[in-house]
Amino acid sequence: MKKKNLLWKLFVSTFYISAFTFGGGYVIVSLMKKKFVDEYHWIEEEEMLDLIAIAQSSPGAIAVNGAIVVGYKLAGMIGAATAILATILPPFLILSILSVFYNAFQDNFLVSQMLNGMQAGVGAVIASVVYDMGRGVLKEKDPLSMVIMAGAFMVVCVFEVNVIYVVIASGLIGAVRTWIQERRAKA
Repeated sequence: MKKKNLLWKLFVSTFYISAFTFGGGYVIVSLMKKKFVDEYHWIEEEEMLDLIAIAQSSPGAIAVNGAIVVGYKLAGMIGAATAILATILPPFLILSILSVFYNAFQDNFLVSQMLNGMQAGVGAVIASVVYDMGRGVLKEKDPLSMVIMAGAFMVVCVFEVNVIYVVIASGLIGAVRTWIQERRAKA
């Protein structure tokens, strides 16, 4: 596919996903996976999980970070810029319009009920993302990855440790493991 066509398709896809994603960055992850892995086959599922892990461990919104790493993977810096623009335009436009009418919507019963219903749907989509990512780890059948996943869940949910520390610790464990594996391969 020509780079111009790829960039246009990346822009339209990312714009569409961003325009119809409600509930935060984790919701966009499953939609990006469906579009870029399942539909277009631009990225393998395992690689998508790696890219999302990078996006999640970087500062900033996961939707924008995810778009950056996917766009960069597909078309370099111009792909990253295209994906960023397509990701931030819809919320910018929608929030600009909504902010003008905020006072009118603030106490509207119908709008508040609609938002409550959307929260339930978003919870289901986030659960789907967790299921997909967890299933990917379990498919690898790597004991250390399973221990990291279970341990991270435990320290976040039971002991309420800040997610930042969990991400950093998990990254360090992965780095040490890779370093050890490389040393063993050279020996």
